[in-house]
Amino acid sequence: MAATLPLLAGALALGIPNASADSAPVGRDALQGTKPAWATATADQGATADSGKVAVRVHLTGRDAKGLAAYAAAVSDPRSPSYGKYLSAAQAQARFGAAQDQIDRVSQWLKSSGLTVTGANQHYVSATGDVAKAEKAFSTQLRNYRKGSHTYRAPASTASVPAALSGDVLAVSGLDNAPHRSSHDEVLPPPDAVFRNSGPTSSYFGSKTASTLPSAYGSKVPYAVKGYTGKQLRAAYGAGNYTGKGVTVAITDAYASPTIAKDAAEYAKRNGDARYKRGQLSQVLPDDYTKTEECGASGWYGEETLDVEAVHAVAPAADIVYVGGASCYDNDLLDSLNKVVDHRLADIVSNSWGDVEANQTPDLALAYDQVFKMGAVEGIGFYFSSGDDGDNVASTGTKQIDVPSNSAWVTSVGGTSLAVGKHDTYKWETGWGTTSAPLAADGKSWTGFPGAYTSGAGGGTSSTVKQPFYQRGIVPDSLAKANGKTRMRTAPDLAAVADPNTGFLVGQTQTMPDGSLGYDEYRIGGTSLAAPVIAGVQALAQQAQHGRPIGFANPSIYARYGSKAYHDVTDHPLGKGRDLAVARVDFVNGYDAAGGLRTSVRSLGKDASLSAVRGYDDVTGVGTPAPGYVSSYRRH
Repeated sequence: MAATLPLLAGALALGIPNASADSAPVGRDALQGTKPAWATATADQGATADSGKVAVRVHLTGRDAKGLAAYAAAVSDPRSPSYGKYLSAAQAQARFGAAQDQIDRVSQWLKSSGLTVTGANQHYVSATGDVAKAEKAFSTQLRNYRKGSHTYRAPASTASVPAALSGDVLAVSGLDNAPHRSSHDEVLPPPDAVFRNSGPTSSYFGSKTASTLPSAYGSKVPYAVKGYTGKQLRAAYGAGNYTGKGVTVAITDAYASPTIAKDAAEYAKRNGDARYKRGQLSQVLPDDYTKTEECGASGWYGEETLDVEAVHAVAPAADIVYVGGASCYDNDLLDSLNKVVDHRLADIVSNSWGDVEANQTPDLALAYDQVFKMGAVEGIGFYFSSGDDGDNVASTGTKQIDVPSNSAWVTSVGGTSLAVGKHDTYKWETGWGTTSAPLAADGKSWTGFPGAYTSGAGGGTSSTVKQPFYQRGIVPDSLAKANGKTRMRTAPDLAAVADPNTGFLVGQTQTMPDGSLGYDEYRIGGTSLAAPVIAGVQALAQQAQHGRPIGFANPSIYARYGSKAYHDVTDHPLGKGRDLAVARVDFVNGYDAAGGLRTSVRSLGKDASLSAVRGYDDVTGVGTPAPGYVSSYRRH
């Protein structure tokens, strides 16, 4: 997912795929990067059977692909005379969207190739057919390749389309089927089993010291917070009197929690947030859901709940529209994003999902960036979690960043460990990176202290997207050139609280041990928290900007670099060598003390090979919003 088409200097400045040129037969136009990187000769398992079935989407370039990239960059750059001169959804479609004759040409070509057209809209034409017909249509052979422990189909060479369609076709997806699988009609499952945090906990950072537990880093440590609330987060990130009034935030995830309205209202009532007004929270949902078991649909209920409650906690007067995907797969998530842009449902879009860059394919990268650029010309900004596995070495064996947050057209949101003190005072932040050591059996030490790495904010350097203009001169070459001589896109762009040990209190209907459903609250974190928190802060900033959309925010985010707009986060905010940790007690069974308790010490600021340092870094980007951030938009 995420890269941009190398069409002109303006597009190049915002990052393009780092791929070698592909060739095509005479009279045909190559679809760059169609063959996945994992489809190698050594992984080849032989030809795919001609009778196998293929389902493709042919993504459309629209009327003026070069103009779209150029205008998206211009309206987003504070230095441009076109800055902030956004188009309506209708104007954007009329100027840059696919024309009917483009849709018709691509549809007719697919039909003439023997494929069956199953759908067509302003974004793509979908079609199905057997392997032999797909090979003929795209002038490539489909073969089977080993990828990890699985075998998937992929083109053996670059796919192409007739040269007459070169101005119509952006990319094709579906020729390779990793990780796509067949789907069928399903209903949403019940919520996951209840999860609760054991005590003791702190009500604010440091309010309760673990005085009976062993010391860590030379001193007694506090218990983890119960979970921050909106009042504490608003104070930490400089909300002031702003509430997000007049601003709409969209949230995209897969599926939809059947109890979201009730849960959000109950949470607000219990935790001091403003009561939802009629129509303030709405949902746009698909007609049906697929792959519910494969995607773990009930787990996405908690994701939606976190996102909604976090946005409302930070921006209590902002409208929230939840746009659910039919599944957790790219096609369905793309459809959700397209709904936001096509109908201009929101100004700000929070997205707490992604994958690792190694699983990214250029076809989907182009399709995602097409959505993001269309959103940019309408004044819509997209915010993506940077990931929860640091440099991803522990989880994948390879140092890499996440997608779509690697896109040069979105704001990548990293994570921190946040200390909010007494009277809601901001104390400090570290980069989010956790190691955990259990309490020894005799209770006198921490076994293997500081323990094993568990999780941390995603970040690092892209292998596929070149450095965008807004990062030039700010991201150090030690990061930008980490993968070679070419400066590449580095993530994240900015950050907010993400550490589950300094996390957010969330309330959700869950399945109790006796099988009944009930509302309960627990602490949660991850960059899935950071993204909606930043979306909420952006809603405050847009209100401060007299309601004018911020749009694609990265150029203005980097323009504020080094100013009082940000907390410059480091892993040692109390000084060199002064490490930080919290004590945490958990129910072994996740619910009550019947199964016993598990006590551990969690160190802060230890994110795999990534480090939060002075200036820009690949854990927190330019930093986290300080009180001067929201107020800085009053002057624009």
